[in-house]
Amino acid sequence: MKKKIAIAMGGFSSEYRISINSGNMVYENLDRNKYEPYRVHILQNEWFVVAHDDTPYPINKNDFTVKMGTEIIKFDCVFNTIHGTPGENGLLQAYLELLNIPQTAANHYQSALTFNKRDLISVLKPYGIKSAKNYFLNKEDAINPDEIIKKVGLPCFVKANRAGSSFGITKVKQKNELYRAAQNAFQEDDEAIIESFLDGTEVSVGVITYNREIIALPVTEIVSENEFFDYEAKYLGKSQEITPARISEKDTKKVQEIAKLIYKKLKMKGFTRSEFIFHNGEPHFIEMNTTPGLSQASILPQQAAKAGISLQDLYGSAIEASLV
Repeated sequence: MKKKIAIAMGGFSSEYRISINSGNMVYENLDRNKYEPYRVHILQNEWFVVAHDDTPYPINKNDFTVKMGTEIIKFDCVFNTIHGTPGENGLLQAYLELLNIPQTAANHYQSALTFNKRDLISVLKPYGIKSAKNYFLNKEDAINPDEIIKKVGLPCFVKANRAGSSFGITKVKQKNELYRAAQNAFQEDDEAIIESFLDGTEVSVGVITYNREIIALPVTEIVSENEFFDYEAKYLGKSQEITPARISEKDTKKVQEIAKLIYKKLKMKGFTRSEFIFHNGEPHFIEMNTTPGLSQASILPQQAAKAGISLQDLYGSAIEASLV
């Protein structure tokens, strides 16, 4: 019997449109001989299944079922493609865990940890993972530009601590720009992280569990037309994403091993994509994404293709791993 798969997409953040694209990509590429996919939109005020004729059917939040006609659909697995809250920060995972419904992304604790850049960097330090110098700021804190610059220098990046897809990020070159940059970050989150500028080659490394084995995918080099890999660069064609990256075989293996180490030490599952900058010849960790984009413009599907993994096999493997 075919497994009923809820493809969760949407979310409550600025990333919901990107998530819809990712979810539709999964929906279009799942093997119909094995799976019966359903497009599940999870939005701030309503959760519903979009039927083949685009009719919405409300989800019963008490048990995550949906009534379509006379049939009540119970899902065997949730394919989580939500970027941001609640699918990337652990809330959806915790809810589904209470209902004993498998889902494809990292578990709730790992998701909450990796979504918090500040906490993740702190947890990884004992494993020798290099990162930028950083300064943490809460919304209610007084902004002391001299203290910030003494810690991280100029230029620096001001980011929302818990946000993705480069929302709420500013490259700051002068002291008088810090206040406005912080307010931009606080539009997305009430915590900000300020990081020193790392000059070097930026790369992205996908790590997945594929056929029950943890593997690192081919490395992608990011070359942004803008000053950094911002929203326009990621989604509006303002960057080159070169796979495999134009780095040495030694550096490729080094950054892949670090990405796999992080995956294993954090007890991850599903798909992850970690970002690094080679600064002074060493990979410095930037962040990890546990529900990476899966649309046509996204990096991880490009990496899988270079590894000879079809989208159908990539997505199916995630489902099978979650059902074990």
